[in-house]
Amino acid sequence: MDTDRPFSVLGIQQVAIGSANKAKLSEFWVGLLGLQYKSTFISESENVDEDICLMGAGDFAVEVDLMQPLDIDKKPRVDTPALNHIGLWVDDLAQAVKWLSAKGLRFTPGGIRQGASGYDVCFIHPKGNDEFPLSAEGVLVELVQAPARVIEAYRVLADA
Repeated sequence: MDTDRPFSVLGIQQVAIGSANKAKLSEFWVGLLGLQYKSTFISESENVDEDICLMGAGDFAVEVDLMQPLDIDKKPRVDTPALNHIGLWVDDLAQAVKWLSAKGLRFTPGGIRQGASGYDVCFIHPKGNDEFPLSAEGVLVELVQAPARVIEAYRVLADA
């Protein structure tokens, strides 16, 4: 167990789910389960048309991102696998990427950038390679820089 870790994972920020048809996802998540639609994000470079929905409230709300590819014949295919990725709040994204890379964890191309919800993000590759042998063993994981209000909310919760 590393005690020199210069960052903390605070909690789940999002769960991203893909389908060839996000309308069917919306019918289930929004129509049947009652999640709240927040906004839509479209990115040609990421081949995604995504509806951002919320469950829970306040600083502990979790996004459920409902995604479909803009072009079913192009990559990345955000609908395969259906559970596309999980996003985790971190309190210091830059330190997390630096420290984890030094430990041998592989990240996807693109580095730290602004994500669909406006927060800085970086993705951990689902598979390792010779240079960076560590990975999330088949799961795409997004690290999301938590804003100060979320960091404080989790601190207060931990101190309670």
